[in-house]
Amino acid sequence: MSAPAIILRRWLSRIRTADEAAYIDYIAQTGIADYRATPGNLGAQMLLRPLGDGTSEVTTLSWWPDMDAIRAFAGEDAETARYYPDDDRFLLDKPERVEHHRVVAGIVLGGE
Repeated sequence: MSAPAIILRRWLSRIRTADEAAYIDYIAQTGIADYRATPGNLGAQMLLRPLGDGTSEVTTLSWWPDMDAIRAFAGEDAETARYYPDDDRFLLDKPERVEHHRVVAGIVLGGE
């Protein structure tokens, strides 16, 4: 029996490393909260990676059962990145597109 399909939505940008703490608070109240409030969302995380030049790479990952659930979050054009009113305060880059990947193998953390 095959596992149910899961789709990973990945978005990537950069912020000033000095803004990391404020951005974590901000994204928890905007993007992550919206992911979690969308029916069908299977989970979401934000990753930070200092680049050593005063900037940090930000990646958000969210998991979904299908593209319909992603469209409920992102709108009809699910490949278009979704932004919030205060994003310009933090983001050094605003990519227009996101990536979607089929999860075809893996483990569940904390699983038995």
